[in-house]
Amino acid sequence: MTPIIEVKNIKKRFKKQLVLDSVSIEVQPGSIYALLGANGAGKSTLLKIITGLLDSDQGNVLVNNLTVTKDLRQVQQLFSFSAQTSSVDDILTGYENLVLIAKLRHVAHPKQLALDLLVQFKLTDAAKKRVADYSGGMRRRLDLAMSLVGNPEILFLDEPTTGLDPSSRNDLWQTIRELKSQGKTIFLTTQYLEEADQLADKIGFLGEGKIIATGTPSEMKHLAGSEKLQLIFLTSEQLAQAQTLLTDFKVQLIDEVSINVELPDSMQSVLKILHLLSTNEIEPNTFQVTSPTLDDVFLKLTKGASL
Repeated sequence: MTPIIEVKNIKKRFKKQLVLDSVSIEVQPGSIYALLGANGAGKSTLLKIITGLLDSDQGNVLVNNLTVTKDLRQVQQLFSFSAQTSSVDDILTGYENLVLIAKLRHVAHPKQLALDLLVQFKLTDAAKKRVADYSGGMRRRLDLAMSLVGNPEILFLDEPTTGLDPSSRNDLWQTIRELKSQGKTIFLTTQYLEEADQLADKIGFLGEGKIIATGTPSEMKHLAGSEKLQLIFLTSEQLAQAQTLLTDFKVQLIDEVSINVELPDSMQSVLKILHLLSTNEIEPNTFQVTSPTLDDVFLKLTKGASL
């Protein structure tokens, strides 16, 4: 399948600082791509280059086989860009904001479209309320609704849930999932590991101006290692006996009564380990299988750098 977005060897400097260093990305139609990185990693800069708001020093971007720098007007008709700072007008109501943007984009039947979007984004009860009185979550939903005016194929969302409470964040995640189910291609930047894990079909880790790893959430988690079996014993003597028996496995000591055992074959390894312990009358007090998380991946890739 031909990518709908192709970022090829993008470089960008601000004075002497190299912000983006040969960044390349491919995004498939109808998917969600999450660009993950710490504050200052260059996520917003890259998004501005992709959308034609900023020129790169090197490389090029194709959107639906159109070159952004050469065919910007045609490219802009394909997408909508929702920046970190909401573009809604506080003085107007939610309904008035939507009608205004629909008229500016020369959409047919702007009033009906505004009403339809208010329903879709669960804002009908606040339709006549000034946006200045909206909560953070309501403002972001309205901003996203405004992004859909004109029915763009691609949505660019720059840290869409920053500053939202957990409930509002979950609501917006569900809205983004619904947009994907309608066939929209969504490119979002985020500093939230959970957000990338929840939403993305593919993730790119941006660090020090480079894509340092890319893949599906599952593929990314494998970078942090295999699943582990955590065994907790009642005594340190039991733990020592277990370590003696488990020489065929990679064992990591957690504390005086707990160990992690790497599972190269997951369920088969779990059964083998538990059978081996039971045969030798060493019963763990508790055990659980744990999987790597994106937090583990991030820590491994950045050597502990903070988001």
